[in-house]
Amino acid sequence: MQLIIFDLDGTLIDSQRDLVNAVNAARRHMGLSELDPPTVQSYVGDGAPTLIRRALGPQATESEVEQALAFFLQYYRQHMLDYTVLYDGVREVLEVFRGVAIPMAVLTNKPAHIAQAILEGLGISNHFFRIYGGNSFAQKKPDPVGVYALLQESGAARERTVLVGDSAVDVRTARNAGVLACGVTYGFQPHTFQTDPPDYLLHHMSELVPVVLG
Repeated sequence: MQLIIFDLDGTLIDSQRDLVNAVNAARRHMGLSELDPPTVQSYVGDGAPTLIRRALGPQATESEVEQALAFFLQYYRQHMLDYTVLYDGVREVLEVFRGVAIPMAVLTNKPAHIAQAILEGLGISNHFFRIYGGNSFAQKKPDPVGVYALLQESGAARERTVLVGDSAVDVRTARNAGVLACGVTYGFQPHTFQTDPPDYLLHHMSELVPVVLG
């Protein structure tokens, strides 16, 4: 492979508890009761605005969504590393790929500055030549615009590029961009691979090594 593109939440980092806490803090701020963790987890993957819109429910007005979103982002920025950790094997695998000089990037629907701060806090931001977020382009995943930018910047061939993620959103992004899709089963939404199966399925990040190096 000439380029590896990683999703963030549910792929590189286990951020579930911090996301759940931030969503429920926003709901409390709006006078609502808390949601259970599996429900919040099912809402993750399409960016913060969509996450909050889903968390508030269809009866919420746009003004209420904007208010809750602003609170959520402020709260999450302060608490995003309370419980968030790298998944087992991630740090070691990134070191393997850096050792053989394979370019790596992050493409997430999370705001870019927050993604950057989390990766810095966990000590792995320097492994990636680019960290793009949901606000980096006019469209979020599954739109392929982020992958196209990374292909152009790296000079990698599409057929030798793999996108690694934990949900159907990532698989659809790979398909839309014409690159390979690799799904991890330990993430937030592995059940979505039933409708959008990836080219490779990983149960542990270490299994990515033979996919990339052959």
